[in-house]
Formats: sequence, structure tokens, C-alpha cells
Amino acid sequence: MCDALEVKDRRVTSLAQLVSSRICHDLISPVGAIHNGLELLSLQGDLGAGEMVLIADSVAHAEARVRFFRLAYGSAGDGIVELTEIRSILDTPVMGNPRLHVTWSGPAGAMRRDVQLAFLALQCVEHAMPYGGTINISQDANVWRVVGTADRLKVDAALWAALETPSDTPNVTAAQVQFALLPAILSDHGRALQIEVTDTMVSIAF
Repeated sequence: MCDALEVKDRRVTSLAQLVSSRICHDLISPVGAIHNGLELLSLQGDLGAGEMVLIADSVAHAEARVRFFRLAYGSAGDGIVELTEIRSILDTPVMGNPRLHVTWSGPAGAMRRDVQLAFLALQCVEHAMPYGGTINISQDANVWRVVGTADRLKVDAALWAALETPSDTPNVTAAQVQFALLPAILSDHGRALQIEVTDTMVSIAF
């Protein structure tokens, strides 16, 4: 019975990832078209400088978020994500908090499934840092670490406990879905995570 439930859970997770991939795939094309249209308008001088900067920044932010969500929530596969793509995403305030700075100290090219896990862990760490701070993503001896440091944290104890005990995952909102998805995908890959939480630091390793 337990095995059947685990298989069902994996199928549900896989289906959710395919849905996410489809949505992100369909969104990235029109966002890219808007970006190209803005470049043409800038060449023709049809927009004022202030208007152009505002719209261009908004489009770049939207494009980076869609690419982030496609990697974090889409079907991972076995491909490689190059450093240039990772940094082009993370160099934008993709978390929506201008006071939050994210750095990538991982390899120049990483397996797509590892980037997926790192991005989900990044969202978990970011959830505890509404006041801003610094998050670093690194890999050492095949162990990935996502570490957030800040003067002030806001840690939801139930959500963080659920990362280590997925069976006790509380009902999550859309903004908290990463706390349910990260341990599920790690389990599918036969991997475990380690969590450390202090007054000024939160860390996820896997």
C-alpha cells in the first residue's frame, strides 16, 4: 500500500512539473517578443528614456522570473545549465526583493536537476529573509549548500521542520509550495538534506 502511494505521489509530482514546464514555455515566447519590440522602439526613438528604462526593466525581470520558475518547477531532465544562464537569472532581482542579494559560487555548468534543487532551496531560504540579506549557492565535494545570512530572519518553524520530515508537511500556500516540493524531489533521487538555522543564518545542504 505504501509503495503504491509513493508511486502515485511521484506521478503527481511529475505531472505538476510538466504543467509548469508547459506554462513557462508558453509564457517565455511572448515576453521575449515584447523585449524585441522594445529594442525596435528604442532604435526608432518612439519612447522617452525614462519610459524605456521602466518598461525594459519590467520585461527583463519578468523574463528572468519565467526562466527561474521553468528551472525550479519544470521537468528537470538530464541536461546541463550553463553558468551564463544561471547568472543572467540570478543577477536580476528575481526574488522580488531588491534588498536580497544572491550569489552563485557553484560550478560553471551544473546538471539541470541540481539547479532545480538549488533554486527550490533558494526559495525556501528566501522565505525566511523578508528584510533582505545575502544568499550564496555553492557546491563542494558533490554537496550543495544554499546559505542565507541576515541581521533579521523570520523563520516559520513548521515549514522548516517539514523539510526534514516530509510526512509532517503542513498545508502550504502557493507562496510556500517549495517547502513541499523540495523534499519530494530529493526523495525521488534518493538524496537527503541537512538544515541549520540560527538567529542570523539559514542553511540547506543536500
